[in-house]
Amino acid sequence: MKSLILPPLSVLYGAVTRTRLSLYRRGTFHSARLDRPVVSVGNITTGGTGKTPLVEWVGRAVAAEGKKVCILTRGYGRDNPDQLVVVSDGNKVIATPSEGGDEPFLLATNLLGVAAVISSADRVLAGNEAIRQFGTDCFVLDDGFQHLRLERDLNIVTIDATNPWGGGHLLPYGRLREPLSGLSRADIIVITRTDQAKNLDGIRNEIRRYAGEIPVFMSRMQTARITSLNDSSEVLVPPVAAFCAVGNPQSFFNGIEHECVFQKAFPDHHRYTQSEIDSLIEAARKAGAQSLITTAKDAVKLHPLSFSLPCYVLEIEPRIENEEELISRVRSIANQR
Repeated sequence: MKSLILPPLSVLYGAVTRTRLSLYRRGTFHSARLDRPVVSVGNITTGGTGKTPLVEWVGRAVAAEGKKVCILTRGYGRDNPDQLVVVSDGNKVIATPSEGGDEPFLLATNLLGVAAVISSADRVLAGNEAIRQFGTDCFVLDDGFQHLRLERDLNIVTIDATNPWGGGHLLPYGRLREPLSGLSRADIIVITRTDQAKNLDGIRNEIRRYAGEIPVFMSRMQTARITSLNDSSEVLVPPVAAFCAVGNPQSFFNGIEHECVFQKAFPDHHRYTQSEIDSLIEAARKAGAQSLITTAKDAVKLHPLSFSLPCYVLEIEPRIENEEELISRVRSIANQR
């Protein structure tokens, strides 16, 4: 029954999406411009495409030029999604994960001393507030490809090499947020997780079909470090049990270099309860695991909970081919105004 219902819903979703895009192109809907450069990092499919690590990467690249940077993000999964929440002023983290969202909180923590982070559905309002409060020089718009209300000076789109086209169908039948023709709006495309896929030439050809000869960069995720969830001095002991609540759990599982005897994926942005952790640990012990391992995005929500097995955090970072060229393109935009 589900498979019969979803295709018509995808057709309806596609009609609404195309109408919205058309109204922006015709000028019926207007985009607002902030008085500062805006670099957008987004995607054309739902789920984890490696976007958040790239947002952090872009923020660091711009801040290294001496610019005051602010990350503008919606903050999915937070308690009050209609509120504007300053997650970080750039010097200290002000909001909790439940107030600001798990990914914004992670960005705020990783970018202390580098960039401010604001969660708001109204990115125009948030941007003007950041200029007023922080004297922001440049914005990084997180998950901004479809947020057409805010004009941007550079559109970076991430495409996950392991599932580039979301099954070839629009939501909710597939994972495409909009038709592939939308790639024509991109200025730069970053293909992520290239180390986990084979048909990279086919992906490039499909990009050219819709986006022409725009710059395409190849990226892979690599382990930055493995840390203890509760700052323990204990060393990770394999075998491990892996768990996460991210958009692409298999990519996380594939990146674990230790022997893994148990895997558990929760819905993206899931908030864990103590009973779920207790059940997880029970299953992990039965599988023979000596330790747990999870993602940095999950870790920000886990500190209040109790663990009877050591729990570790796999932190990742992007490695981009021709990195200096991408840095140069981003910084040229950041220095425009």
